[in-house]
Amino acid sequence: MTPAKVLALCREKEIKAVDLRFMDFPGTQKHFTIPLQALTEECFEDGLGFNGSPIRGWKAINESDMLVVPQADTAIIDPFMKSTLAITCNIQDPVTRADYPKDPRNVARKAENYMKSTGLADAAQFGAEAEFFVFDDVRFDQNEHESYYHVDSFEGEWNRGRQEPQGNSGYKIRHKEGYFPVPPADTLQDLRTEMMLTLIDCGVDVESQHHEIASGGQCEIDMKYQPLVRMADKLCLYKYVVKNVAARHGKTATFMPKPLWNDNGSGLHVHLSMWKNNEPLFAGSGYAGLSPMALHAIGGVLKHAPALMAFCCPTTNSYKRLVPGFEAPVNLTYSSRNRSAAIRIPVYSPSPAGKRFEFRLPDSSSNGYLAFAALLMAAIDGIQNRIDPGAPLDKDMYDLVPEELARYRQPPVSLEAALEALREDHEFLLRGDVFTEDVIDTWIWYKTEHEVEALRQRPHPFEFAMYYDI
Repeated sequence: MTPAKVLALCREKEIKAVDLRFMDFPGTQKHFTIPLQALTEECFEDGLGFNGSPIRGWKAINESDMLVVPQADTAIIDPFMKSTLAITCNIQDPVTRADYPKDPRNVARKAENYMKSTGLADAAQFGAEAEFFVFDDVRFDQNEHESYYHVDSFEGEWNRGRQEPQGNSGYKIRHKEGYFPVPPADTLQDLRTEMMLTLIDCGVDVESQHHEIASGGQCEIDMKYQPLVRMADKLCLYKYVVKNVAARHGKTATFMPKPLWNDNGSGLHVHLSMWKNNEPLFAGSGYAGLSPMALHAIGGVLKHAPALMAFCCPTTNSYKRLVPGFEAPVNLTYSSRNRSAAIRIPVYSPSPAGKRFEFRLPDSSSNGYLAFAALLMAAIDGIQNRIDPGAPLDKDMYDLVPEELARYRQPPVSLEAALEALREDHEFLLRGDVFTEDVIDTWIWYKTEHEVEALRQRPHPFEFAMYYDI
């Protein structure tokens, strides 16, 4: 797709409005809309101005002018808005015309360019398995005198005794038995299919969709692997489609990692492989059919995993998912097939093209541009420095005795700890000017000030259950 072809598409489809989209620093998509006649071929080079000061973590009010530069190859016809074309944009400084360092998409683009500059590979393929919940009703509030949340799913097992107008069928998904049930227990089959087909219509290659393990509406739709920036673009579109299809049916979707206590949380399992001259570089004769390069990449990811979690598990809620007993990783190890490891090597196919590893710590609250870029930088560091990942762990970690479990490193147990790990270990992210000190400092400041400290200051509802009568 070129600018000329975008404008031709607009004429063909009778587009009347153009939605310009970009990602803010923490990871929420933003947009504003222009009439079609305001979009010219020159806009794809010169950009369009907007006020950047209200965007979280970006410019001060005295330097607020910024540019969005539409990227023609991201254009889609919006499936939810009337006569609207949506385009993803890069962010630039209007004076210097330099790409803005705190634009997450710019960080991802620089990570890809840095990888190519090293000569190690010319492509890094990312596959993303994003999980989410679909609820029928959500209510929550937080103020000086109250704090509560209430979520409901008509398929949740807690609704077995619910009085329903049409009668309660009794087909409710039992606790932790939500994996692959068929309708009528799976009430979301048609909804997920609509999400899947909408994604395909928007140019996203989808491999499958299914119900996930948790009771109460947990879902997954798997996208086919793509290069880093394109995969992060697709993840933005994925969230947009999932939320809007749910809303169209009077439901609500969330990518919050752990909305339900005592049931499985939602992860963003990320698959990574590296290629050169269309040849896969991770296939070899080592453990699980991996090459030395792949094992060194795993070594780099495991070494830097605590720091990576500041971007890959970037919310206070993320760490409520990473607890034993819910198929979430709780140790920094790697394994073939074992889903209790932080890194898993899939063995579905012996094909060299299928050789990759899966990083299971991330969740979908992450900013995909920053998370994928950080993961690639850790893998490159492992390859460049030939970092040994150690011995694999093919046992069920949840069955290990404490003495044996203590041999393995554990990930941070809070966002605060992950941010401290990032503060101490981020030199590998600065190479090639991919991340900058300002990006790292701003991320740590924003997350600490607006999330860690904000939560620390507020009484938790469970504290009333524990302490009110003390």
